[in-house]
Parts: sequence; C-alpha cells; structure tokens
Amino acid sequence: MLVLEGIHAGYDQGNVLHGISLEIKEGEVVCLIGRNGIGKSSTMRSVVQNQIKVHRGSIRFLGQELTGRKPHEIVRLGIGYVPEDRRVFSSLTVAENLATPKHRAPPAGLREWNFDRVFGLFPKLQVLMSRQAGVLSGGEQQMLSIARALMIQPRLLLLDEPHEGLAPIISEQVIDAINVLKKEGVAMLVSEQQIRLIENCADRVYVLDRGAIAFSGSAQEFLKDPEIARRHLMIG
Repeated sequence: MLVLEGIHAGYDQGNVLHGISLEIKEGEVVCLIGRNGIGKSSTMRSVVQNQIKVHRGSIRFLGQELTGRKPHEIVRLGIGYVPEDRRVFSSLTVAENLATPKHRAPPAGLREWNFDRVFGLFPKLQVLMSRQAGVLSGGEQQMLSIARALMIQPRLLLLDEPHEGLAPIISEQVIDAINVLKKEGVAMLVSEQQIRLIENCADRVYVLDRGAIAFSGSAQEFLKDPEIARRHLMIG
C-alpha cells in the first residue's frame, strides 16, 4: 500500500532522514518508534509532503508516486494525517471542525465515516459538538483530530505521537479506537513511544535512530527482545 524507498529528506539545515525504507500493507498497524528528535515526525511529514523537502528516494501509495505532490493532493488519494500538535481549528466548534473536510466517497471495501460513526468511536465528541475546539482539553482535541482525519475517508491513517500528553484513561480510549479502525480495515502508521500500544495494536515495528532504520520486524519479534526498547526508548 505505502512504500518508502531510500528517503533522504530534511529542512533548511540539511537532511534529517538518511535512507529511510519502510512498507505498510493493507489493513496493517505499523509502529514507528524511537526517542524524541530522531526522525519519526519527519518521516510522517515526508509522506504527506508537509514542511519537509524530500531530496532523494521514492514514496508510493497504491502505486502512485507522492514526492512532488501538494499536501491536499495526497489527502485526496486517501491518506489522513494527525500531526503531533493536532492542529484543530480553535475558533470553530467541534461540529464545524468535523464538517471541514470536503465530502468524498469512501474507498472500495471500506464503510463511510460520518458524524454518527465518529461519535460512535468517540462518544464524548457528540456531547461537545457546540464547544469551540480551542477550549477542549488535550485529550478531547486528540479525539477531534483523529475524527476529522477519518472524515476524509482514508485508506491509510498517519498518527504522530497520538498519546503525547494524554491522561492514562484517554490514552486507553485512543488504543481502543486504533483497534476499532484496524478491524474496519484502515491501515495505520503510528509514531509511538509506548510499549503498550505495540503490545495491543501493532503488526510490525520499525525503530528509528538518528534518521535511519535501526530495526524492522514483527511486533512479536520486537517484544521478545527488550534490549531493543531499552536502547531506543530509554526504558529500564
């Protein structure tokens, strides 16, 4: 579905990604993990061509090359993006935020996401429909950001640090939502530092270290070797 091959990308100061190659298959949850500042968010941005320049390599989604495309063109191909800072429209209500994406038909084989379905996934959003997004808590904004991304009818969802700054109870709700989306057939690339999400959701894992892939394998292979997590997530 999504294939990155030899991606070198960066900002004004130079490259921060050095030959990243990874793959996400239909319906998979793939976790991209590592310490802060080693390239997880940059990898996400390279896929959606957001705030970063790809200098070398190929990014293909369903066989179509993404490099050089505009972010809105990539969204129309069926890729939803939930950035680490959530980027809700703070002056708009929850309902207005959800109505922002232009309506499009769902991909073949997937059910349409609408108000009723996203409220089923995150019931609290229905209670907050008339509330301005800017006054929501961090957890509520995260729910809204995910729900809004679903309204573009994605086949692939990119979640950048979805648990960052969330209370444990909200974090569990996000894990539950990821599992629901997985059952629905939505593929996901999740930038993560929590072992719990890998234990409960992931099919495969890529570990990043200083802008390069340090490990790739199944979630089971990753969890069998706690030394990998200790080295790359500062655990233990």
